[in-house]
Amino acid sequence: MITVAIYKDQNGHYKGFKTDGHAQAAEYGKDIVCAAVSMLIINTINSMEHLLAESFICDEDQKTGTIRLSFSQIPQAGSVLLMDSMVLGLKEVKKQYGKKYILLKFEEV
Repeated sequence: MITVAIYKDQNGHYKGFKTDGHAQAAEYGKDIVCAAVSMLIINTINSMEHLLAESFICDEDQKTGTIRLSFSQIPQAGSVLLMDSMVLGLKEVKKQYGKKYILLKFEEV
């Protein structure tokens, strides 16, 4: 199962996110749930970095499927829109493929 935790502060500002695990909806290389989640996450990170020059720290472990992103400051409006879009996409993947493969949670930090 893929677990995605979205972190916000008490004022509702994004602080970052963490994704862990693999969907295991199909064999390696054919898992469309894992591919969809990976694409949403990676595209969001790349867009914030290359299109907006957002300030954040990001690390990953491909073996465990872990990606962590922490904003260095309150994210700019464009990054908030990208994060909202990522969350929308993740909710749709969960809706389409079920709770068996993805857990999406929101945490105040």
